[in-house]
Amino acid sequence: MASAPDAPAPVRKRRARYSGKNPRAFHEKYKELNPERYPSDVRDIVESGRTPAGMHRAIMVAEVVQWLAPKPGEVVVDCTLGFGGHARAILERIGSTGRLIGLDVDPLELPRTEDRLRKAGFDAGRFTAHRSNFAALPHVLAKEGLAAADMLLADLGVSSMQLDNPDRGFTYKASGPLDMRMNPSRGEPASQLLTRLSEERLAHVLEEYADEPDAGLIARLLKPQPIATTGELSEIIRCGIRSAHPRARKEDVERSIRRTFQALRIAVNDELAVLETLLRHLPQCLAPGGRVVFLVFHSGEDRRVKKAFQAGRHQGVYSAIANEVVRPSRQEVRANPRAASAKLRWAVRGN
Repeated sequence: MASAPDAPAPVRKRRARYSGKNPRAFHEKYKELNPERYPSDVRDIVESGRTPAGMHRAIMVAEVVQWLAPKPGEVVVDCTLGFGGHARAILERIGSTGRLIGLDVDPLELPRTEDRLRKAGFDAGRFTAHRSNFAALPHVLAKEGLAAADMLLADLGVSSMQLDNPDRGFTYKASGPLDMRMNPSRGEPASQLLTRLSEERLAHVLEEYADEPDAGLIARLLKPQPIATTGELSEIIRCGIRSAHPRARKEDVERSIRRTFQALRIAVNDELAVLETLLRHLPQCLAPGGRVVFLVFHSGEDRRVKKAFQAGRHQGVYSAIANEVVRPSRQEVRANPRAASAKLRWAVRGN
């Protein structure tokens, strides 16, 4: 009797090959997106002063730790957990008896960061994560059975893993859907916001949220047609400004594009209103002697934090505040250019 034919060998699926030695598109950077498998490659990228795709380098970690001054056993709230870099540095200092509560509104990145910190050895007794923006801080504290925290950190920057992924719509360096929502399942994307806003209101958003000098011109450029992608948005601005200002320098045109993206992101996520809510809740959420640190990245944020701290100092809510902003060191800016616009403000709750 003839023997049965051998079963065919399973077909091994090969990784897609990309042109060139160093792929440029975000989703093609397979080594950077798999740091556990390619640690030496990722280390080389970091040492060259770049941020690997899908990762984020926490800014001003030493300064944050200095002004928060975490001690063993204290309770900390990281209002913007992000990639978890600041949280990890704080967790290492508050020890096994301390607790850190992390908040983040991003449903895509939060579980990844929680898993990353769990693998680093921080169990649920030391670290808990909540999908929430920081306007809901009093509710989160109540849910954790806490009246107040000893320390609070709010890093108001956008994480690199959000900025670099074109699918999220935050970047103009590669075309993607014009979204910009921190939580992609809630609210309206930037494409719908542009359609809904009047030209006058859009110009106000560009001026108020990004100090854009050509706000009126850009608003006129963006209103006549629906815009679905980040590539379309950046090209309309680029061509329109060059037409209106033929002698404009390339870097000035690119700054206007960056400022437009910033203003739309702030508007889409209602960032300044959320910040103002946190600043109102802050005194009741900090224990006596509690410390708070904000990392801010543009004048609208800095102005609101500065005024809230000054008012609280005058009213006796805060016993001490930063009279001047703390900036990143030159060495950090050289190693991580995205730190260049960061400013740190701190305050101490009165007793």
